[in-house]
Amino acid sequence: MAQAGDILTIVVDWALRPASRDDVEDVAELRAVVLRPDLERLGRYDERRVRQRLRDGFAPEHTWMIEVGGGVAGCVALRPEQGVTWLEHFYLDPDVQGMGIGSAVLAGLLELCDREGAVVRLNVLRGSPARRLYERHGFTLDTEDDVDVFMRRAPRERPASRR
Repeated sequence: MAQAGDILTIVVDWALRPASRDDVEDVAELRAVVLRPDLERLGRYDERRVRQRLRDGFAPEHTWMIEVGGGVAGCVALRPEQGVTWLEHFYLDPDVQGMGIGSAVLAGLLELCDREGAVVRLNVLRGSPARRLYERHGFTLDTEDDVDVFMRRAPRERPASRR
């Protein structure tokens, strides 16, 4: 029997699927839910604007939906731009945060970027706990302002193959 102090491992089945234009409202709502605490803390939450900014920039061709138990539990985008790849719209439903899904998704996407030799950039809201996830995966501070923290990660070298 597990007792307080025991470490339990939770295994959750999840899957990525390509996003479609039909996913835009699910993603806009997820963004509003996930970002609300940080935006309110920063004095920047606007119920309409948080959703509209996503709608205006949603690019399904660069976006994957994260599904848990057959339902939408998150999303993430990798958008190429002028020699770098932007990690964007990485939102995970609070009900499934802390189960290792975000870390697993991020590790898989960064492996793809490493194979392509891509520098990955992102921005996270100042004070967001998501920053620790990015730092654990090798992102470092690039610049910051009163609201946003911009981070970057150089591609990891793959070990030379043995003959």
